[in-house]
Amino acid sequence: MKLTLKDIQGNSKAELEVKLPLIEGGRGTQAVHQTVVAYQAAQRSGTACTKTMGDVAGSGKKPWRQKGTGRARAGSFASPLWRGGGVVFGPKPRDYRQKVSHSTRNLAMRKALGERLKAGDVLVVDQWKPATHKTKEFVNVLAALDLTGTVLVVVPQVEPALALSARNVPGVELANSASLNTYQVLRYDKLLFTQDAFAQVEQRLLPKSSLP
Repeated sequence: MKLTLKDIQGNSKAELEVKLPLIEGGRGTQAVHQTVVAYQAAQRSGTACTKTMGDVAGSGKKPWRQKGTGRARAGSFASPLWRGGGVVFGPKPRDYRQKVSHSTRNLAMRKALGERLKAGDVLVVDQWKPATHKTKEFVNVLAALDLTGTVLVVVPQVEPALALSARNVPGVELANSASLNTYQVLRYDKLLFTQDAFAQVEQRLLPKSSLP
C-alpha cells in the first residue's frame, strides 16, 4: 500500500510505501474493543465514596428504649433507614484499570491504523515545524491539506510553537508518536502524521520477525 507524501502547502512530493502489514478480515476486532474499553476505564477517577454506619459521625446512644414507646425498635442514629444515616452497598474508592497484554494492544493498534489507512483517513506530510506560534498559520496548513472535522496531528515530539498554535483550534489534538494509542486513532475524523512520526509508529507495530 502507498500513501501520497505532501508538504504543508498541500503539494504532492512523493509516494510513501507503507511497511505495516494490514490485517484482513475480522481478526483484531475483539482486541480493538478490549483495548478501547480498558483505556476508557482507566480514565475513571474511582474516587466516589459513601459513608457506612461505622463512618457516620454521631453518638452511639440508643435513640429510645426498646419497649413501651409504641414505636419501632431503633438501635442507632446511623441506621441506613434514617436521614443522615449510613449508606448500604454504596460506592467506595476503587481502581477501574483493566490489564491488557502488550500483544493485544499491539494487535489492536495495527488493526485500527490499518482500517484508517484503507479508508483514506491518514495523511502524511514531510515535516511540520512552524516558524511562529500563531493560530492562523496552523489553520492555514489544515486548509491547504483540505482537512475538516476533527483532526489528530501526530509528531515525533510536540514542539512549543506547534502546541501554542494548535491549542485554540477546536477539534484538534496533538499526539506524540511514541505514546499514540488505539483510542486516539479511532476517535478523530482524520489523522495527520509527519513522515518521521509515521515511521516511528510503523517501527513500534512491525512484527519482530520483520525488524532488521
